[in-house]
Amino acid sequence: MTYEEFKEKVSSVILTGEGNCPVTPVVQMLQGKWKLQILYELCIKCPMRFGELKKVLKPITNTALTNALKELEADELIQRIQYNEMPLRVEYSLTEKGRELLPVFYAISQWGMKYIP
Repeated sequence: MTYEEFKEKVSSVILTGEGNCPVTPVVQMLQGKWKLQILYELCIKCPMRFGELKKVLKPITNTALTNALKELEADELIQRIQYNEMPLRVEYSLTEKGRELLPVFYAISQWGMKYIP
């Protein structure tokens, strides 16, 4: 099968009008060493504070955690809520958009349990 034949067969399912795979932006949004682990931890326990995330994601650095959280927040997968009390308290939780990834993560975990010993 040529590329053109492949493109014609799957264009309505996999490719966008511009010819780009819609999975690519999702993979780019979730790429990085820590993002999936952060989302996983927030699936298990939500909300979580920065220190709690740092503790369960050893050996993540403060900078790596801060950057990953900022990127996930910019992509609207998590929300950051700051409570102006003393001492200052910040909590992270999944947004509705982030919670909609749960069935995807479940499917991936099922596949992993089936094929990865």
